[in-house]
Amino acid sequence: MDNKLNQKTVKVSLGGRSYNIIIGSKLLDKLGQKIKPLVLSRRAFIVSNPIVFDLYGNKVSQSLKKAGFEVNLLMVPDGEKYKSLETSYKLYNQLIEHNAGRFDVVIALGGGVIGDLTGFVAATYMRGIPFIQIPTTLLAQVDSSVGGKVAVNHFKAKNLIGCFYQPKLVLIDVDVLQTLPERELKSGLAEVIKCGFLIGEDFISFLEEHIEDILMMNTEILIEIVQRCCEFKARIVEVDERDFGKRAILNYGHTIGHAIEASSGYKKYRHGEAIAMGMVCAAKIAQRRGLIPESIMSQHEDILKRAGLPIIVPSLLDTKDVMKHLLLDKKKRDENHTFVLLKGIGEPIIEGVASDDILESLKPCQ
Repeated sequence: MDNKLNQKTVKVSLGGRSYNIIIGSKLLDKLGQKIKPLVLSRRAFIVSNPIVFDLYGNKVSQSLKKAGFEVNLLMVPDGEKYKSLETSYKLYNQLIEHNAGRFDVVIALGGGVIGDLTGFVAATYMRGIPFIQIPTTLLAQVDSSVGGKVAVNHFKAKNLIGCFYQPKLVLIDVDVLQTLPERELKSGLAEVIKCGFLIGEDFISFLEEHIEDILMMNTEILIEIVQRCCEFKARIVEVDERDFGKRAILNYGHTIGHAIEASSGYKKYRHGEAIAMGMVCAAKIAQRRGLIPESIMSQHEDILKRAGLPIIVPSLLDTKDVMKHLLLDKKKRDENHTFVLLKGIGEPIIEGVASDDILESLKPCQ
């Protein structure tokens, strides 16, 4: 495969906050030369966890040093529970101890937890310092690394404390997915499938045709799906950077999905697994309202099953607790919960859904 021909660039056009998403194979070695023109300082702080750093930290560090950067490592334990204010405070302390300045660059090397946490710290340290996203999971590559949403969790709700802060660059090397555990790959695939239902028939058909290729880590197919998801998200972020309008459609499956994650203490389900169940429930609500036919409902179940994702909300999950967490949803308006529903593939709409309707959508899933 010609790496140059298979390197794709997606631009997120946001005026002075614009940046590129570079997607391809064997890109980690080129990190230093890619970010050198983007920052004024030659001091870099890599934020990672031990698992990811053991795999890719040396390659990233060497690339930075070769480009003339002084490299410092800030290590965070692996796990969603460390996406917290407490961990943020520890990172602030380490930056202060290293005399980090406003023009130094912070690099997030890891999945969504590392990306969100690092972005939040970068946004709030000295009122904002440059940061780079190097997402190492499929989930982060197609979703959380793009768009500038950075946050930490509160014990009552996910991503409750955060802000919008755009990176200087997102560098996506699909080769890192080769070391991703199968469950994590499937979790990321849920977000890809979500994009499929939002983008339209062409992309969802492409995914249906290539699910097995994705699971088998076909490099060209991985680059294609990451590019198409990033292009879709970039166009939406450009018109609604701060999530007051169209960007809300990206939350398809997330309203119930986030509540499932919180209800289980962020321990039992991966993000994509919860979103898969949330999409099925959202499709059930849309079908009951007459927005979509049963065939589209079945299409949700079929493709998610083929991807190895759950489509049934377990009966052991306390639906009352799920509803309690829904009350903290940032998109809630008055007595209704704001839901993204489909009136066809590629035709998302925003509608208010009452609590009783949500409970009805959960019951058949038990």
